[in-house]
Amino acid sequence: MNIEFDNYKQKLNDIKPALDGLANSLNLEGLKNELERLHAMQEAPGFWDDPEKSQKIVMKIKQAENKIERYDKMVSSWEDLLTICEMAEEEDDDSMLPELKEGFEILSHDMETCRLETLLTGKYDKNNSIMSFQAGAGGTEAQDWCQMLYRMYTRWAERSGFTYKILDFQEGDEAGLKSASILVEGENAYGFLKGESGVHRLVRVSPFDSNARRQTSFSAIEVIPEIEDDSEDFEIRPDEYEMQVFRSSGAGGQHINKTSSAVRLIHKASGIVVSCQTERSQFQNKETCLRMLRSKLVEIREREHLATIADIKGVQQKIEWGSQIRNYVFMPYTLVKDTRTGCETSNVNAVMDGALDPFIESYLNCLASGNWVQK
Repeated sequence: MNIEFDNYKQKLNDIKPALDGLANSLNLEGLKNELERLHAMQEAPGFWDDPEKSQKIVMKIKQAENKIERYDKMVSSWEDLLTICEMAEEEDDDSMLPELKEGFEILSHDMETCRLETLLTGKYDKNNSIMSFQAGAGGTEAQDWCQMLYRMYTRWAERSGFTYKILDFQEGDEAGLKSASILVEGENAYGFLKGESGVHRLVRVSPFDSNARRQTSFSAIEVIPEIEDDSEDFEIRPDEYEMQVFRSSGAGGQHINKTSSAVRLIHKASGIVVSCQTERSQFQNKETCLRMLRSKLVEIREREHLATIADIKGVQQKIEWGSQIRNYVFMPYTLVKDTRTGCETSNVNAVMDGALDPFIESYLNCLASGNWVQK
């Protein structure tokens, strides 16, 4: 009998308590009760009379069903893998080992992802996320770095099952981009991305320097939750902001209207600025800007524990040395290291292609435990 089957059988028994514990962490019983209540609402007469309300309930039903189905699938996978071990033992059949190894890796990954999601308990963690990219000082070099970050996060979104929509995109003077905003859509998008907000520092030999000198560049990323308009928060009155219109340009292809339909809103009290240029009309761009502005103001108010929106003061983040949350070194060695969690890897190319899960996971674990790297 292959001793590896015994090892995997022990591993399966070792992770069983954690698998059982996930049922409590996910509040499966509460989810099932909530699902029954939502189904009753869906079957009630007149359910579809209010399309907006009904769509929200349908979305909640789908999310609850997905959570229950995913947990049941993990339990079923655990049982199947244990059966493989027992069958291999009875039949002395080593041919099942590759299937066992692959299945155990998948189950372990799914359990870890599920565990991380149980850490997302913030008020807006389940929401969509608005990501904004801003190049630091340094002209073309910084703007190229900003576009590299843009590509990195959009690749991560695609790999992680999220979708994204371009809201604003200002191209660089010669290469790269000056600034951009995207909406990352999917459950827990903000919860997973919230730790990516901050300054990102790059060290490399500049492709724009004919003398091949090493350069340091900075770009800032801001992550806020998309917050729906509801009575619990506030509305932004027209006299509280200044509206500017300009001609759309940049990424988006057919989706950009090459007229003066792009909109920029400036919140008078705080000086906060948002812009959108990718919708098909000035009205749609304005509505998107209002959602962005509202989300940003609510997030700041919650984060800084302010009583009212009027207390918010616009503070420009310094995009410079010493303020970075993560360093990306391409030369003289390769290293990506988070300054807060200590998480690091030498595989720079994989990170730039969207392999950000280790950094996101380490941030969420540190957030839950309070074990931060001392600067």
